[in-house]
Amino acid sequence: MKLNNPLLLDNQLCFALYSTSLAMTQFYKEPLSAIGLTYPQYTVMLILWEQDGVSLKYISDALGQKSGALTPVIKRMEVDGLVQRLRGVDDDRSLSIALTEKGNKLRVQGLEVNRCVAEACGIDIEEITALREQLISLRKKLVR
Repeated sequence: MKLNNPLLLDNQLCFALYSTSLAMTQFYKEPLSAIGLTYPQYTVMLILWEQDGVSLKYISDALGQKSGALTPVIKRMEVDGLVQRLRGVDDDRSLSIALTEKGNKLRVQGLEVNRCVAEACGIDIEEITALREQLISLRKKLVR
């Protein structure tokens, strides 16, 4: 590594993050396809397994995405019988997303995906936690 060359691709933090993110989501493909989910669907399910029946806005904020980008993902999940979209009683513009029985039962398999990925990382839980905290801190600094 030539540290004196700031334009060298291998010296770029952004590229290290980008290529690692690609590798991570690629790794997720096999275990997630075994349970019938894509990575974007999995991230929605993680939110709903933590707190069911939340608004589309809540999900989009948690994922750092626009709700319009999530709508096709959630519609597909509804077709697959994992979630249901519920309009507000007082305001039909509000939309909440709730797990179906099938979506809730998938949680056990989601735990196995999580275990499989943690094992593949080859680092202990303390290192994973520290790395995650560093990445969260970096993200917060970038989105001020």
